[in-house]
Amino acid sequence: MNISGTLNVFRLIRDPTLCLPQHTVSTFNHLPVPLSKAFAKNNDGKEVDIRAVVLDKDNCFAVPHTNEVHKPYHEKFQELRRAYPGSKLLIVSNTAGTNSDKKLAEAAILEQNTGVKVLQHATKKPGCKEEVMAYFKQQPDSGVTHPSQIAVVGDRLFTDVMMANLMGGYGFWVKDGIIERKSFFARAEDRLSSFLLRRGYSAPDPKSDFE
Repeated sequence: MNISGTLNVFRLIRDPTLCLPQHTVSTFNHLPVPLSKAFAKNNDGKEVDIRAVVLDKDNCFAVPHTNEVHKPYHEKFQELRRAYPGSKLLIVSNTAGTNSDKKLAEAAILEQNTGVKVLQHATKKPGCKEEVMAYFKQQPDSGVTHPSQIAVVGDRLFTDVMMANLMGGYGFWVKDGIIERKSFFARAEDRLSSFLLRRGYSAPDPKSDFE
């Protein structure tokens, strides 16, 4: 059970925009690379400064309950690895790398199959934002000094996108994923986001509460 996800849903009562992404794509293959290309340049001609990327696993780049890149997404995954080498790319899953992953067996297989580090974290998304930020700050090659330099890519609004907004980063929502989203929470996410957008709500501007 994702206690963090359940408790953090109540934050939406105070600020429902926390579940809205800064950018939406249909599938993993539709991600722009680098991710900064999703946003217009500012008045000074500068692009959004995204230095590191957090990837969800299930129904994002992998079929749920598997620990390898979905074959049609292999080329896009390698493109991301080239754009964000070393510690700049991190997998944060609510299965692999968590306390429910016995002896971190799933995390080890996933790292071997992808060549990307899997974060070991005690709290599930969206509550592990401090652990994510701590990881990047401990890796000199990530170049991350501020949460707004991080993008979180995933298929869930109440976990992946909400974590991005809570930490002050950019949320990229993979809306359709690999398989149809049939769970109660997934349907609730879709209905809430559609309702908010119709009412004129928009995603928060990335900011930091760490500095």
